[in-house]
Amino acid sequence: MYDVLAPGYDELYREEQEKKLALIAHVIKGNVLDIGAGTGIVARHFPNVVSLDPSPEMLAYAPGEKIVGSAEAIPFPSGRFDTIVSLTALHHCNIDKVITELQRLQPKNMAFTILKKSQKCQEIVEKLQMAFGMDIIDEEKDLLVIKETKD
Repeated sequence: MYDVLAPGYDELYREEQEKKLALIAHVIKGNVLDIGAGTGIVARHFPNVVSLDPSPEMLAYAPGEKIVGSAEAIPFPSGRFDTIVSLTALHHCNIDKVITELQRLQPKNMAFTILKKSQKCQEIVEKLQMAFGMDIIDEEKDLLVIKETKD
């Protein structure tokens, strides 16, 4: 589905995604993994971002380092990333497998926006909060789920 949307994705969703990014920007530090990166909106605003997405067509529009892959099997070693983010993508994933990968990678900071209208929203938020003790902020269309390590 996203392969087909790739050419017009930014026109449709860029402004909305950038607003979400602004709400979590304070958490983004160091080396960053963007799960479900799509066209690379996070990578356009921050250095040291690796964009991970299952759609090669979406990633074709992303700047910088990009990897075709899934959140359930992240092809990087533990300790590689200081921050892991995901804007409105985790509802497409198996959250239990994603949590296992996040635990393995051990990022200091995490920030996810979860679409409230997704049927999986509450399950995803509850499981992330249980696994990592994350803070939840209720926004217009999303719940922001954040874990920030103060340096």
